[in-house]
Amino acid sequence: MDKSRLELKVGLFVLIGLTLLAVLLIQFSKGTSVFRGTYTLRLHAVNVGGLKERAGVLLAGVQVGSVSAINLADDGRSVTILLQIYNKNKIYHDARFVIEQSGFLGDEFVSIIPTTNSLPMLENGADVDCQEPFNLQEVARSAAGFVQRIDETAKKLDDSVSDLRRVVLNEQTLTNFSVALNNMRTFSEQAIDTVQDINALVATNGSQVSTAVSNAVVFSQQLNSLANSANNLIATNGVEISAAVKNIESSTEILTNLMTDLQSGKGLAGTILQNGQFSTNVQAIANNLSVASSNLNRLGLWGFMWHHEPLHTNGLSQP
Repeated sequence: MDKSRLELKVGLFVLIGLTLLAVLLIQFSKGTSVFRGTYTLRLHAVNVGGLKERAGVLLAGVQVGSVSAINLADDGRSVTILLQIYNKNKIYHDARFVIEQSGFLGDEFVSIIPTTNSLPMLENGADVDCQEPFNLQEVARSAAGFVQRIDETAKKLDDSVSDLRRVVLNEQTLTNFSVALNNMRTFSEQAIDTVQDINALVATNGSQVSTAVSNAVVFSQQLNSLANSANNLIATNGVEISAAVKNIESSTEILTNLMTDLQSGKGLAGTILQNGQFSTNVQAIANNLSVASSNLNRLGLWGFMWHHEPLHTNGLSQP
């Protein structure tokens, strides 16, 4: 056999072996197999953390593909992750995509979490959103800020307690508080004594209290009976009461008219009130009548007719 032909066969054998080895490595690695058909999903995330190419894609814990590429968006504010999913694995549009980590320090992978599995399904080239991974450093920074805020709050609380002790819990305030407690205790003792006295009074005068209550009940019943009687009286004599009220109104109107006539000088009484001379004459006549009646009673009718002495006229001249 020619030496050149032997070297060619050996080289060809080595090339076939390396090719098979590469195929086996791809087959048993996290990447997709060359013997399986795949379709692509475009995953959009704000931060991918430590996710790398050829990382696994797990659906309910089962690998259904791998990460083929990770590209930074043109605006530099987001990342596009290309996923190669096996054709036999169908993913619904309501599934959630999350970047998770295997263990505490393990490799990161893309986890697909199914929900209601409602149609339609994701097709080749579909765009979906991805939840960013858990960032331990960000959590540590947040925890540090939280601890700092707690320290500031604790300091403010300590200052408040100090102010409380200085302003409220001083010696004068505590003394006043003690005096107030003593006064409250004295007041409560007096209240207890008063209640005991009231109980004793009620216990020793139970019959009188019962009698008073009974009398009050009887009195209230009588008041109810009186009210019922009054209601019946008003109901049965409504016409007469209305007539009496009308008569009172008529009398009031007559008296009003009479007073009006008196004030305006109508009639004898009005003339007397309005005319001064007439009023004086009427008074003189009344006085003469009084004197005449007095003399008549003193002398009698016969003596009065034949009496020649001056008669008492209370200052009035005789005819």
